[in-house]
Amino acid sequence: MESIDFTQPGTFAQTAFYLFLGIFGRYVLIAALFHYLFKVKYRAHFQSREVNQRPRREGQNRREIGFSFITALIFALVGTFMAMAWQKGYTQIYTDFHAHSSIWFAVSILLILFCHETYYYWLHRWMHHPRVYKWVHKAHHDSITTSAWTSFSFHPVESVLQAIVLPALLFVIPLHYSAIGIVLLIMTATSVINHLNTELYPRDFHRHWFGRWWIGATHHSLHHSQFKYNYGLYFTFWDKWIGTESPDFTKLFERKTRKEGTEVKV
Repeated sequence: MESIDFTQPGTFAQTAFYLFLGIFGRYVLIAALFHYLFKVKYRAHFQSREVNQRPRREGQNRREIGFSFITALIFALVGTFMAMAWQKGYTQIYTDFHAHSSIWFAVSILLILFCHETYYYWLHRWMHHPRVYKWVHKAHHDSITTSAWTSFSFHPVESVLQAIVLPALLFVIPLHYSAIGIVLLIMTATSVINHLNTELYPRDFHRHWFGRWWIGATHHSLHHSQFKYNYGLYFTFWDKWIGTESPDFTKLFERKTRKEGTEVKV
């Protein structure tokens, strides 16, 4: 890959195309899988765990997939520019696993997630400013009752703002290329789970040492229905520290999981 000249227009376009197929294909595959499992095959079992009971609008799936198509295209273009920057030696991406310790490999992923969380929380707060909201974030919030297909449904401006954070971090934080894949997989999977509108986590998970800091469908669904709470992406710590976690979260989570027989031991 180091011998590929990404500055050539044909190579750039081909790389962007393949990245687009990977990004959009990953979104479709994971979203379709979760939609089939929890909204089709096992819906009767999980119906009591659906957080927002309001019906989705006609044509909402088609609209969300359309926005997600544009989002994937923007992500692919940004990713191709990052490949150019890596080839020129501008980034901290490394290919030799032994260039850093295995401990750093794990720490670097956690550090990226923490930085991404911090960036997104404050970006999200800004996007809810009245002068910004309708131009940037409203397209995503038009999905009041969310689904797996909502996970990548953003206005193009918001897509750009979301696309630039990981590349920016890769200029300063050493990250193995496989760790980038892990981060992207976590990003996609958690986004689908959080927008599924069906609580998948077990009873008392919100009291568990990890679960109390981890966002699920109930937590994020409240953001779509209440607008002024629960701004986090992966974690709840900024919402807890700043006081923007919904006061209805605990009661709603317990109501949606009370029929679950298996408790998480704290």
